[in-house]
Amino acid sequence: MSNDSEIVFVTGASGFIGAHIVKLLLEKGVKTRAMIRNMELKSIFDEDDNLEIVYGDLFDVDSLEKAIDGCQKVIHCAANLPIGKLDPQKDVIDTSVVGVENLCSVMGEVNTIIHTSSVAAIRPTKFQNGKTYSIDDWCDDASLESNHYGYAKAEGEKRMREWAEGKEVRLITIHPSIVFGPILHPKHIDGSMSYLKHFVKGPPFVLDLNINFVDVRDVALAHINALEKGDDRRRYLTHTSDMWMKDVGMILKKRIKGRWATKKLPKMLAYIVAIFHPKLSIKHLKENLGTKVSYDVGDTWEALEIKVHNPEDTIVDSIDSIQMGLS
Repeated sequence: MSNDSEIVFVTGASGFIGAHIVKLLLEKGVKTRAMIRNMELKSIFDEDDNLEIVYGDLFDVDSLEKAIDGCQKVIHCAANLPIGKLDPQKDVIDTSVVGVENLCSVMGEVNTIIHTSSVAAIRPTKFQNGKTYSIDDWCDDASLESNHYGYAKAEGEKRMREWAEGKEVRLITIHPSIVFGPILHPKHIDGSMSYLKHFVKGPPFVLDLNINFVDVRDVALAHINALEKGDDRRRYLTHTSDMWMKDVGMILKKRIKGRWATKKLPKMLAYIVAIFHPKLSIKHLKENLGTKVSYDVGDTWEALEIKVHNPEDTIVDSIDSIQMGLS
């Protein structure tokens, strides 16, 4: 960092990406203020002279104002994935949209913000099978009913860009595909890592799904390097591999001893499973079974000076981490 007295403020610090960002900032000796809503999760982090853990809630402007006081650089990771029993409007859309608006209202002294967006803000709801999307694309056809996560991420990013317009502030948005890698807390298993948890605790078959993914360690480094590298106002897409779930199972069969799911479940049986599965829906499967899109990262890794992890190593490290977290 260019100024040793500056503090980097990280929202969503207890989340999968946020926790890795905080960990990496501390490894680099950077003064870090980590904002979390559930203070019980501060145990994720070891004590460090450069770390301050503070309470903050995106729906509580007073808490945000106190948490951010004195910070000039912000990494905004706080958001909710559409999993479990979350309310699509209140927990997913409002967290990303109203949360951004509330955060922007207290960022008067901020000169740099790195905003965690997603490929969900890039890929349209009515996506074209086989197409490769880039930072020039927007998810501009989403709604609460059709694609609440895509709507949340696209609208949250737009609000952040509107706030930065005309201000002397550096803004970069980071757009990860599905994030895999070593977990730092058992709660991280139930987010994007659910795809891989299936191989550890799920039934002995796989769905005909293609997964776009990236290593959480590369995503964390992208956020940190973007504080000083890359172009102002740019979108940086972070993605390393497109892989069918069957291929994931084959990698595990090759790299780790054990019985790994590789048999593909027929489409009609997949629909029956979705009726009883808490995290699947027939609608989701109809849109995604057998389909594939990819992403063009452009100059992301060069501009942010990152040597990415090998995708197979990401899969193996993820599975090892899940097994330890569940033991």
